[in-house]
Amino acid sequence: MTTLLVIAKEPRPGRVKTRLTPPFTPAQAAALAEASLADTLRTVAATPATRRVLVLDGAPGPWLPPGFDVVPQCPGGLDERLAAAFAGCDGPALLIGMDTPQVTPALLTVDFADCDAYFGPAEDGGFWALGLADPEPALLRGVPMSTPRTGAVQRARLVAAGLRVRDLPRLRDVDTAADAEAVAALAPHGRFAAGLHRLGVGAGR
Repeated sequence: MTTLLVIAKEPRPGRVKTRLTPPFTPAQAAALAEASLADTLRTVAATPATRRVLVLDGAPGPWLPPGFDVVPQCPGGLDERLAAAFAGCDGPALLIGMDTPQVTPALLTVDFADCDAYFGPAEDGGFWALGLADPEPALLRGVPMSTPRTGAVQRARLVAAGLRVRDLPRLRDVDTAADAEAVAALAPHGRFAAGLHRLGVGAGR
């Protein structure tokens, strides 16, 4: 089976989901980030895996379910932090972020029998998932992060390395208020959708 990695920030006001402010306050944005992270971790916990690891910037809180190893993020840019997350794995690994609470166990159940990598593109041009049968940190180092070309550059890096790449469905990250409403509609029974509804957004507003 596969190691499942979640890279995340501790959901503290002013440190997470800053693009949600406005219309939300920093505290509200952090509450939504916590709900998104909780939904993501719950899905990972329900997915068959050899090991589940939270690669965390900050301290764990009550949103962390049992069954996860928690390791700190290394210093440096996001490419370095992602590379370090894979470097800590022994065997196949799939990494996701905390911004796609609509993710399901079916999406995260991967089989490397006939491919070397999984790539999950995001609608904003980045990627929401990256899986490697043989985790090689060099495949991530130097990839420009948080740009509209991040996903294309990362996927091209995999192909240039001679890897057989299987694409996962394109998902929408939660970055803006419009993203939040669209994603909540895709997973209406999760904590994220419930949190958004409490703020007056979504069904019944």
